[in-house]
Amino acid sequence: MPTLMVQGTTSDAGKSTLVTALCRWLARQGVAVVPFKPQNMALNSAVTADGGEIGRAQAVQAQAALLAPHTDMNPVLLKPNSDTGAQVIIHGKAVTTMNAVAYHGYKAIAMEAVLDSHRRLSDRYPVVMVEGAGSPAEINLRAGDIANMGFAEAVDCPVLLIADINRGGVFAHLVGTLELLSPSEQARVKGFVINRFRGDIALLQPGLDWLEARTGKPVIGVLPYVLDLHLEAEDGLDQRQSDNKAEQLLKVIVPVLPRISNHTDFDPLRLHPQVDLQFIGPGEAIPPADLIILPGSKSVRSDLAQLRARGWDSAIARHLRYGGKLLGICGGLQMLGQQVHDPLGLEGAPGSSAGLGLFDFTTTLAAEKQLRNVQGHLTLEEAQVSGYEIHAGVTEGPALANPAVRLDDGRCDGAVSADGQVLGTYLHGLFESPACSSALLRWAGLTQVQAVDYHALRELDIERLADLVEKHLDTQRLSQLCGLKQETC
Repeated sequence: MPTLMVQGTTSDAGKSTLVTALCRWLARQGVAVVPFKPQNMALNSAVTADGGEIGRAQAVQAQAALLAPHTDMNPVLLKPNSDTGAQVIIHGKAVTTMNAVAYHGYKAIAMEAVLDSHRRLSDRYPVVMVEGAGSPAEINLRAGDIANMGFAEAVDCPVLLIADINRGGVFAHLVGTLELLSPSEQARVKGFVINRFRGDIALLQPGLDWLEARTGKPVIGVLPYVLDLHLEAEDGLDQRQSDNKAEQLLKVIVPVLPRISNHTDFDPLRLHPQVDLQFIGPGEAIPPADLIILPGSKSVRSDLAQLRARGWDSAIARHLRYGGKLLGICGGLQMLGQQVHDPLGLEGAPGSSAGLGLFDFTTTLAAEKQLRNVQGHLTLEEAQVSGYEIHAGVTEGPALANPAVRLDDGRCDGAVSADGQVLGTYLHGLFESPACSSALLRWAGLTQVQAVDYHALRELDIERLADLVEKHLDTQRLSQLCGLKQETC
């Protein structure tokens, strides 16, 4: 069945966004389309309906395609835990940790998983919409490639090449990428999409004409720069705020540690009209705030060491002395305890690290990762919450007798301190549930909270993307590339 792949000249060229847009454009015509990314490298992940783990970008694309996320949508996920190594997740389950050199030799095995997933999806859906990774012209990564042209050649699918004009050098990016491909790969590229254009399209037209004459490939369209579009970032931090901020704001600080994971937890706060969210990075002091949130981490002990090296532990202690609130999520929860033990060396060298000592519990990292979509109630206000767990730690201790969340399956999660200042939980996605988000913001000091439906906001942006496809891209060519009859569109 038809497979169409979107590749980019660079990372963040707009591949994820275009695949999301095309999935919704097809879905609202009644076409059963499924998103697919052969290999993803990201620390932002989602739990699927079949109990596995995939990149969050593919979960958003699944929403655009009106589907529940499934592990076949992202059969290979790499989660970096150092500058040279990563946890390897195949079909939703962590199978090993290896360095980049070792993974290069493992690609043949990974490719089998990729092709198995693609085969299953192709059997079920008329159109498979594929997202590449990085650039297909990375010369050092070409051998054994499974993420870009290696996959496209294996399944014999057409490719669209997208480039970001806002970065500058868009024609060099497109022509240079094409020149570095083999003749068969060049023939596979069926057109270009230019992303994030600002200005009068008439001024760009001479360049478009030159590009088509120079390459013999059509420009499928030029997508405009959209300032207020918010989709979950695949990996990089998105620090844009909503323009509609109230006069009285709750100040929220998130310290950014080297292995921060699932920072998409904070997207609803960035968009909340009553929240001023700031990410604090290396070399920056933690300013006065109402709430500090310790985020998830792929390497908790290492990030704890960095937190202390940057003096942020002292800033957190001062914050609590002045009555501020502190929330720890997943790895951030583990940091709040007495000790973090890694006897198997899952996130680095085996050993133990002292936590911040704010809760009487300890965490031991275990080989089996916990992956669950859950529902329950916060013990604050009994607010309803939906979220997901992705963690390898087992946390035990007396502090858990005062839980943060009571889950519908009978389990309890996390802890709340006796004075109510500190709360920790393993659940990601807390702020996506309007009732839970409102309860947490009231706990942090916001009196009159405006409820925000994050899922509805994301749905609106997905629809806007599909509108951009209709308005700015050659939908007739796209229909042909998807194997659709013209009257379908």
